[in-house]
Amino acid sequence: MIDLLMSHASVRKYTNEPISDEMFHQLLEAAQHAASSHFVQAYSVVRVKDEEKRQKLGELSKNKQQFESAALPLVFCADLKRLEKAVTLHGKSFEGSMAENLLVAVIDTALFAQNFVVAAESKGYGICYIGGVRNNPQAISELLELPDYVIPLFGLTVGVPAESNEVKPRLPLEAVLHEDTYNEAKYDQLLAEYDKQMHKYYAARTTNKKDAAWTGGMAAFLSEPRRAYMLEFLQSKGFIKK
Repeated sequence: MIDLLMSHASVRKYTNEPISDEMFHQLLEAAQHAASSHFVQAYSVVRVKDEEKRQKLGELSKNKQQFESAALPLVFCADLKRLEKAVTLHGKSFEGSMAENLLVAVIDTALFAQNFVVAAESKGYGICYIGGVRNNPQAISELLELPDYVIPLFGLTVGVPAESNEVKPRLPLEAVLHEDTYNEAKYDQLLAEYDKQMHKYYAARTTNKKDAAWTGGMAAFLSEPRRAYMLEFLQSKGFIKK
C-alpha cells in the first residue's frame, strides 16, 4: 500500500478500454468508507455519461481532451442538500450557510475522492484531478442541475493509462513536518535545495521537459488573484453568509 501511494502520478492519456459499472460501484463503495466529520457524508459524485454534456463539461473546465477520453468522467461535489433534508424531516432550521459547514463538506469530499483514487489505482487504473471545474462553477452547476447547497469542487478522470508519467519529487519531509512549534526559518535552505531537485526532474523527464523549478512556478501561480468569483458563487449556492 505504501508503494502504491508513493507511485502516484497524474494520467492525462487513456486507452479506450471501458470500466464496468460493477467495478465503478465497487470503487465508490470503497470511497464511502473514508472518514467523515460527525458522519455527515457531505459529498456526491456526478458521472457524466451523456456525450453532449461530456463535451460541454470539457469546454467549461478547459479540459476537453481529458473529459472526452476518460472511461469515467466524474465531478465531485460538496453536498449539504441531503443534510438539509435530514434536518427538515425533524422540523428544525437548517444552518447550512455557516463557514464550518462549508469546511466540513469540502474536507469530506476530498477524503471521499482520495479513497476513490487509491482504490482505482490499486486496480491498475490511472486518474487525474481536474480543478478546472472551478473555472466555470455556475455554468457547470447548471449543466449538471446542481441544487442549492451543492457545489462542484473538482473533476476526476479515470481510465486505463495509455502512457505512464514519472513521479514528481515531493517537498522534503523536513519542509512539511514541524515539532511542537511551527518553524518557518528552515524554508530558505529547504526550498533552495528543492528547487535544484525539481529543476533536474523537469529537465530529465520523458515528456514536457522545461527549465523550471518549484518556487518560480508557485510565484507565478500565486502572485495574482485567482477565481475571484468563487465567494459570490458560494454565497449564491447557500454557503457562507453574506
